[in-house]
Amino acid sequence: MAERMGGYLSKWGLHVIIGIGIIFPHVAGNYWIDVAVFWGIYVLLGLSLNIIVGEVGLFNMGHSAFFAIGAYTTAILSERFGVSLWLLLPLSGLAAGVAGYILAKPIIHLRGDYLLIVTIGLNEIIRITLLNNPWGLTGGPNGIIMLDQFRIFGYAIQRPIDFYYLVWAFVAITVFVLIRLQRSRIGRCWNYVREDEIAAQAMGIDTRWAKVVAFTLGAAIAGATGTVFAAKLVVISPESFTFMESVILFCIVILGGMGSIPGVILGSAGMMVLPELLRNFAQYRMLFFGLALVLMMIFRPQGLWPSRRWTTILREGEGE
Repeated sequence: MAERMGGYLSKWGLHVIIGIGIIFPHVAGNYWIDVAVFWGIYVLLGLSLNIIVGEVGLFNMGHSAFFAIGAYTTAILSERFGVSLWLLLPLSGLAAGVAGYILAKPIIHLRGDYLLIVTIGLNEIIRITLLNNPWGLTGGPNGIIMLDQFRIFGYAIQRPIDFYYLVWAFVAITVFVLIRLQRSRIGRCWNYVREDEIAAQAMGIDTRWAKVVAFTLGAAIAGATGTVFAAKLVVISPESFTFMESVILFCIVILGGMGSIPGVILGSAGMMVLPELLRNFAQYRMLFFGLALVLMMIFRPQGLWPSRRWTTILREGEGE
């Protein structure tokens, strides 16, 4: 009976959150709508990294490289060939996914800190390449100006409220797909690899294949998100894809809870919305923000909303 009541409450809570989300842009100013838009973009990026870090347990600190590949693919094809952004959405995801596969294939056997260091190097290679303007494509430090816009039945998506609904619609679709994926065979394989790779190999799981698939899928989602980011920001430059962006994404996954989809949403709010709420204390807001992170790591190391499996492991470890 208690479990049934809990299920009803969770469903009602979800309906309330959806209702608030629909009403929010009609009662908030454009500034806070824009904050919510970038929150949604970082939710998508956090979900893409969560596949790699949370589901499989691979340390990836170069994820913004795939975000950059998607954004620049969108900007270059839109500027030079006039390709529609709706078509560029899957194309940029495909480009980033292929890049993720090519980059992951030779390094996927590495573990822990070694993989972490290599992904940092890959991130810097991509950023410096974009900065040096190869073949005159990327615009160098000046970047590329986007002129095209998302259009639905001839209506151009350009106002903050338009991007708000577009981004959060993509978040809803991505969350639905990832939930289904978590419950699938490949999702269970990822979790087995994360918990004990040697035991997973002994059970007949191709761990190398499972990790490459996770890396490729995470890169593809990040690349597709780059299309939305390019359309919203208009100007795309290498400064938007620094190593610090990868750090922020990694913090989102760790802060929210590894392997937890609701945790990524909360972690993104902590990294993107909280600093804006503390903007009135501009001189001290990073101090408050850093202190909040330290306290959270001390008193709630499993994250704001940990997945049930990670919570079980931590409790078993404390009992020992």
